[in-house]
Amino acid sequence: MGHSSAVLTEPAPKTKPGMAAPPSPESLAEVGVRQAFLEDLALKILYVAGPMSLQELAWQMRLNFGVVKELLHRLRAEHLCEVTGIIGNIPEIAITSPGRSRALELLAMNQYSGPAPVSLTSYVKQIRQQSVRNVEIHPPDISRAFAHLVLDAKTLAKLGTALNSGTSIFLYGPTGTGKSSIATALSNAFASDRVWVPFAVEVDGQVISVFDPHVHAQVGDSQAHGSDARWVLCRRPNVLVGGELTIEMLELQLNPITKFYTAPAQMKANNGVLIIDDFGRQRLRPDELLNRWVVPLDRGIDFLSLAGGKKVEIPFELFVVFATNLDPATLVDAAFLRRIQTKIKVDAVSHQQFHQIFRAVCSEAQLQYEADIVDALIDRIQSQLKEPLRACYPRDIVNQIRWSARYEQREPRLDQAAVQTAVEAYFAIGTGDTALE
Repeated sequence: MGHSSAVLTEPAPKTKPGMAAPPSPESLAEVGVRQAFLEDLALKILYVAGPMSLQELAWQMRLNFGVVKELLHRLRAEHLCEVTGIIGNIPEIAITSPGRSRALELLAMNQYSGPAPVSLTSYVKQIRQQSVRNVEIHPPDISRAFAHLVLDAKTLAKLGTALNSGTSIFLYGPTGTGKSSIATALSNAFASDRVWVPFAVEVDGQVISVFDPHVHAQVGDSQAHGSDARWVLCRRPNVLVGGELTIEMLELQLNPITKFYTAPAQMKANNGVLIIDDFGRQRLRPDELLNRWVVPLDRGIDFLSLAGGKKVEIPFELFVVFATNLDPATLVDAAFLRRIQTKIKVDAVSHQQFHQIFRAVCSEAQLQYEADIVDALIDRIQSQLKEPLRACYPRDIVNQIRWSARYEQREPRLDQAAVQTAVEAYFAIGTGDTALE
């Protein structure tokens, strides 16, 4: 519920059955995508990037050199590209005038010119193999994941049990009790796991971009594993959406300019954690989400629509966290709550926990911790302000102290005067000594 100054060391990667790297295709037939699609992609890359060696083109497409060499034969036969020289037995290639005309036509239909996508069949197979439902979480994993938070043993056990379900969890309770911190820390339990994420997926000639460097944390050099370079080795993803969530964000996003798709939040979160923070406060109504995700939560599959109306079946292999300060019973009906396997109420902290959190926050802020000062603060919050002890208060109060000291150009100190000023600013106390949030 509160933060400490604990530094987590990077655990060694785990190797699990069924998590083998996707094998590198050695021929066009093994790529799993139509040859014509790959030829078009190579032509667009040559147009956009300019002349390059065949080896550079292979790297751009993330395909085996021999595979791209096969593509070159067809492109040369149709006079769409030409060999301009040989350096170290590696052909240098450039697009021809007819090739430019063809590339412009292709780019008008679809501007994707990145790594070759994987087939939908390959994507489904790999995602199923890497499912969070197959991950076993044990007490040491939970202790490591939540080492920076102050949580009681009972709550930790519930979190560990929920993660082993591989499905979903409902975190609820008053504001400021640490629900968001707990939710974002859940993925730490998977920190030693690695999964393969494709750059893109091809469906009926359409491209769905999946890999997102803002979401997927790449680990090392994927190609060093001798794997299919169209896949990126990453930590299990951790995707957070809040009040900005709309029903459109749960569907394929077709860019009207580039004319290829971006994967929705739940597809980017596959094999990892999707956090819906402040659930119930989105522009998307809770019942809309209920209707949208009844089947995915039950059966582990999601249906996404292409622009032409075609439905695509996508794996829904992720751990979903709903965090809210609203009463769950007022948000969704009993049928939806049943589908969320674990519900955990995150409430006010005890005196001891409040001290633990305050001590950790002071350590981070390089303040001298004073137990007597914190005792007085606890009494003020509970007796005078009639407020529960929220996990957010230590950090918020210390921040007020630091900001005031910065303004006055002095070193921050945890003393009675500083805490008094911080409390008055934070709780907006009036003449009646009433706390307002």
